[in-house]
Amino acid sequence: MTENSVVRGRIVVGVDGSDHSVLALRWAVQQAELTGADVEVIACWQWPASAGGFLPYENFDMSGITRKAVDAAVASVVGDGNQTGVAVRTTVVEGYPARALLDAAKGAELLVVGSRGHHAVSGLLLGSVGLHCATHAPCPVLIVREPADTSHKH
Repeated sequence: MTENSVVRGRIVVGVDGSDHSVLALRWAVQQAELTGADVEVIACWQWPASAGGFLPYENFDMSGITRKAVDAAVASVVGDGNQTGVAVRTTVVEGYPARALLDAAKGAELLVVGSRGHHAVSGLLLGSVGLHCATHAPCPVLIVREPADTSHKH
């Protein structure tokens, strides 16, 4: 490495298109702007276990569908043409989201996830993916929650 080479940090963020994951992405991009880090967006898909044999899987491009959803989420945060100046890379993988996030977090400065994703039980404070990442990640983990509703103060 030369004196002039710069090693940029990397922030990994899980995005499934849910409101919580978009909040996590927004936070990760803002942090990257402050620190000069790159953002690596991880999106996962997997066939539902309970659907075995009932859906003609070969007719669905789940990777493509997931890619479109995550690209829309990224565009909603960074704008068309990425007006933030933050380097954002998106990876779409098949598999269990927590495992994919933990694998991607190796060597990262930070892993960011939303407090709940698409498959969260209503009212649950922390989803299973976030909990698994918080207890097993090889780097610090930030779990982004929705801002508190302050309109109902006592």
